[in-house]
Amino acid sequence: MNIISNISFLMVGFAGMEFFSWFIHKYIMHGPLWNIHKTHHVHTKGFFELNDLFSILFGSIAIILIFSGVQSLDYRFWLGCGISLYGISYFVLHDILIHRRVKVKKKPKGKYLNGISRAHRAHHKSNQKDKAVSFGLFIVPFRFFKK
Repeated sequence: MNIISNISFLMVGFAGMEFFSWFIHKYIMHGPLWNIHKTHHVHTKGFFELNDLFSILFGSIAIILIFSGVQSLDYRFWLGCGISLYGISYFVLHDILIHRRVKVKKKPKGKYLNGISRAHRAHHKSNQKDKAVSFGLFIVPFRFFKK
């Protein structure tokens, strides 16, 4: 495979996770698996939430893809790397910058990060599975970027 194909599969893995995560978040986490996900919508003591099991699941899929494609560096390897890159980005944006599960000194600034943060606050306004809005993380409705 050439470098263009590799980068394409990496980008498909990353972008695909945003859409896959949106679907899973809206229809599975706020549906039949709400009892697991609701631990993220209510304040709990401790660093870990039952909801973190979803990260383990997605991370496991990425690891399986990476290991199954590592010898030939085929599309599975690059898709797995894209999913992993999404997971790392998700952790930094969602867990560190938005929810501050890891303490950093300054809150992020900028139009994009403020819009993402507004959308996420709107999502968490309700702790009920049927009342939530804005299920994406990196792609959210435009209205959240307006002041």
